Amino acid sequence: MCYEGPIYRPPSEADSLLIQATIGCPHNRCTFCMVYKNGPRFRIRPVHEIKEDLLEAKKLHGSRVQTLFLPAGNTIAMKTEQLAEVCCFARSTFPGLERITVYGSSQFIHMKGLEQLKELARSGLSRIHVGLESGDDVILKRIRKGTHGQQQIEACQWALRAGIEVSLYVILGIGGQERTREHAVETARVINEIAPDFVRLRTFVPKVNTPLLEDVMTGRFNMLSPYGVLKETAALLEGLTVSTALTSDHYTNYVDLHGLLPDEKPRLLAEITRALQRDEDEFRPFFVGTE
Repeated sequence: MCYEGPIYRPPSEADSLLIQATIGCPHNRCTFCMVYKNGPRFRIRPVHEIKEDLLEAKKLHGSRVQTLFLPAGNTIAMKTEQLAEVCCFARSTFPGLERITVYGSSQFIHMKGLEQLKELARSGLSRIHVGLESGDDVILKRIRKGTHGQQQIEACQWALRAGIEVSLYVILGIGGQERTREHAVETARVINEIAPDFVRLRTFVPKVNTPLLEDVMTGRFNMLSPYGVLKETAALLEGLTVSTALTSDHYTNYVDLHGLLPDEKPRLLAEITRALQRDEDEFRPFFVGTE
């Protein structure tokens, strides 16, 4: 099996078979992301090569494969007919396959439109991991996400209507001290409009070789303290009214929050309140990410 460039997968795909379908990221402009800044350039692997890797995996793992994740950073950008062909082949190769998942940014999901997303769902695509990051258009523009709140709402709603699960990622603190309130309020609003299956929390950590790290080091971007992140998280939760599964399955977070909303919101808010009673020095120190 062939792999080129950085291979990342969500923590929830830890037990999944990883078969690379695309290389790099077609957007690759986000100021907080270092993954593909030094290449390789985005390209789509030939379908016959992806099928060869699936067959090789079949020899290695037999019928044990239950979940499949197709890296790299934005596999939803594949032509619909190509991705559908890969998904159908994977289903036939692994009859016990329960889930096929990809990363997908909202602008590329939006380009598909509802009908193409339905085609992908029929082929077996089960879930898209979407980096929402924020619902605030000012923040999205500053971090060069390449999308805006309304487009994110429409893209994710179309995916859900097509029958594909949506797993949304929020970066706590990505608006800095200046826009923490707007980040919490607008992100909650967008999530409520989307009603995703999952909301996954990450805390902003500046990464090497990124424009946002330079902004942090020069004082143009003022990061939130641990207390600031916790208060922002509470404000986000307060604004959420939708039914979804919330999780913070990431090493960057200050507290480990898992629960079903809205039923478990009081418990989650109580956990944040208890965390705010701890000395701030007890939380992890500032660091610069290298991966």
